[in-house]
Amino acid sequence: MPATMLRALIALAILLGAPAAFAQSRAVPPPPAQAPPANQIDLNNASRDDLMTLDGIGEVRADAIIRARPFKAKTELVERRLIPEALYEKIADKVMARPPPAPPAPARTPAPPQQRRS
Repeated sequence: MPATMLRALIALAILLGAPAAFAQSRAVPPPPAQAPPANQIDLNNASRDDLMTLDGIGEVRADAIIRARPFKAKTELVERRLIPEALYEKIADKVMARPPPAPPAPARTPAPPQQRRS
């Protein structure tokens, strides 16, 4: 009788653990992190015409953005008072500010050899 009881306990443990294992195997994976849209306009490289495709950006604001380059962050549009905050909220997901490449280090030229005085 003890062997029968042991088998019953094992069967019960398997049955009680099966729903949890089944639920884990059926778990829905979390959605992948969203990548930024590929069609964002880079404030540091966009042409005047590209900037003017944004809602609320006309010739004057596009020219002001170009003159204010380079930008470290797109929030500088508001911080530098180039556009109002309400307009920024409309276009924030359509623009980015990729930092400009660092200028190359100046080339070192060796000093000319000094002539000896006799």
